[in-house]
Amino acid sequence: MTVLLNQEEIHTGNLILVNQEYGYRQQVSGLAVPKGDGGEDFLLEEEAGASLNRLMARIDGWKHIVPVSAWRSLQEQQEIWDQSLEENGLEFTKEYVAFPGHSEHQTGLAIDLGYRKPQIDFIRPDFPYEGICQRFREQAGDYGFVERYPAGKEKITRIGHEPWHFRYVGVPHAAVMAKEGLVLEEYIAFLRGYEYGRSSYGVRFDWGEAWISYVRAQGAVTKLEVDAGYPCEISGDNVAGFIITEWRHLDEKQRAVCGN
Repeated sequence: MTVLLNQEEIHTGNLILVNQEYGYRQQVSGLAVPKGDGGEDFLLEEEAGASLNRLMARIDGWKHIVPVSAWRSLQEQQEIWDQSLEENGLEFTKEYVAFPGHSEHQTGLAIDLGYRKPQIDFIRPDFPYEGICQRFREQAGDYGFVERYPAGKEKITRIGHEPWHFRYVGVPHAAVMAKEGLVLEEYIAFLRGYEYGRSSYGVRFDWGEAWISYVRAQGAVTKLEVDAGYPCEISGDNVAGFIITEWRHLDEKQRAVCGN
């Protein structure tokens, strides 16, 4: 089966890299409300929100964990930046607040979570490495989420350590990033070593397996030949190309989740 990918599709998908160098260039759509207790103030992309709810149901997380910030408009990100700049200064703001237009929150794929208590810091909510918060963190990869800004990676992400900030990248990518110890910047560079049609990175689960590869965009339209008999997911990287995830030997439940 032939798949045609337009140049603009580089900037869409669960694996787009949004950071100081690469801004968010699309308009988010398909937002949904996670089940927390924040009402409609907290929105996530539909797939990410559904996966978050499944994870929270598994650990009964909403009793002790609250959403602090999810999708933000460009205007809201600008307001947060300006307020932090006024209250905390430039160095603090650069470390913990993404520049407007370059925030993962604008994609609808990121959420800040906090441990439930009377007072919660909006910029740096408490999300400790113990108890229910650690249970969430340990199981997040099974539901496609990663801790986006871990300690020790600050020079790569150019954001301070944020134990509260989680990004949806999807399954199997969260598992691979955890296994290889990679943040998203490193993961995309890593996948470029697996050229589509020549090699791929394999991930096996009890219910199936995934093969991941990368193709650089080929001008205005990139043409791919994929096996129509298996589900295939394609995401832009927001940089120069596309990440292809081909599923094999899925059980019926996972085939329904991954689509055709």
